[in-house]
Amino acid sequence: MPAKRLVLDIVATDKTFERMHGRHGPVWVGKCIHCNSRLQVAMDGTPLGKATVEHIVPKTHGGTNALNNVAMACARCNGAKGRKVDVLRWGDPKLTAMIERLQARRSKRWRDLGGP
Repeated sequence: MPAKRLVLDIVATDKTFERMHGRHGPVWVGKCIHCNSRLQVAMDGTPLGKATVEHIVPKTHGGTNALNNVAMACARCNGAKGRKVDVLRWGDPKLTAMIERLQARRSKRWRDLGGP
């Protein structure tokens, strides 16, 4: 399970996340970095349902937990990227294209800290 502080920092720096009232109280609701499906994160930083932490540059290729390298993704998209793209050799055009696409999306969704 990812560190709750990391998840809260991702939520704080992603414009798609807003505080809403869920079934059991307040939650953060935002969108998957890949498919824009709805994701929920508990107020304490626990990913709910299908929410997972996505490493844009995969950890297998030296990706870190730096905020510009992580985003929230649904388990389906994150798992598919892991199985199909993250396993490619560094420099593979498909891996490079995916990283560039996700970096652009993360940048577009960026919210300066001080959000949630």
